[in-house]
Amino acid sequence: MKFLKLLAFISMPFLMAQQGTRFIYQVSMTLDSTNAEKKTELAYLDSDGKKSFFYAENTLKRDSIMDRMRTTRNFDRTQMQNLRSNINFTIEKDLSNQSLVYKSRIGRDQYSYNENPSLSWKILPETVKIGDFKTQKAETTFGGRTWYAWFTPEIPLQDGPYKFSGLPGLIVKVQDSKGDYSFDLMQTKKIADVQQPQVRGQFINIPKNKYMDMEKKFQKDPASFISAQRNSGGAPGGPGGNRPGMDPKQMQEMQKRMEAEIKSRNNPIELK
Repeated sequence: MKFLKLLAFISMPFLMAQQGTRFIYQVSMTLDSTNAEKKTELAYLDSDGKKSFFYAENTLKRDSIMDRMRTTRNFDRTQMQNLRSNINFTIEKDLSNQSLVYKSRIGRDQYSYNENPSLSWKILPETVKIGDFKTQKAETTFGGRTWYAWFTPEIPLQDGPYKFSGLPGLIVKVQDSKGDYSFDLMQTKKIADVQQPQVRGQFINIPKNKYMDMEKKFQKDPASFISAQRNSGGAPGGPGGNRPGMDPKQMQEMQKRMEAEIKSRNNPIELK
């Protein structure tokens, strides 16, 4: 993989300044275990040294389009469809205690859960130069997978893409042992401030185990799950509330679309 030119050094005082830093990762995903084709897109890790947000580049692009549409009152559904992402979540980290908040949607409603990932890293002696950075290898197990990370003390930020953090330097690359998922730092840039992508509606905060149970129910029977959400009123002020019901034909078509999509996403990043 050809890496773009990386900044050779970013000091902690810079990270702690009012401006933030955007670390741009290329994310490669094998979503379907029966199909070796990888899905690839860019994701951002925005950090000010105290907190960080990890989210899809397309999320930011969609927010920008939505802002323009509010001004022009001209909604172009095609533009939004072209920016669909396989990274359909946002992760906010508190770097002082290595805790995080995971936010995503299940069906019609938006949910979040708090987590302190148990990442027991084993730092290995192997070193390699990636881009302009000298990196060192580390290993951990998380979510039912073995992960290998390459971090650089040249950027003294204990953070990385997705939920990964806690090493003595920024994670430049991390991938699982099967090669199903990988995150590769491609570029860094200054940004004016660090904030989460736009939030529309409310998030329902629940324990992670309840979130995982709900996700399994949705995957098993998405139409029934959404129907139950609609009947219960959905999240207050959120996307699940007070929408007109669908007729049986619409429900059947939606069920088929969702089942096909779920079937093609049978290899999640966290297996357990």
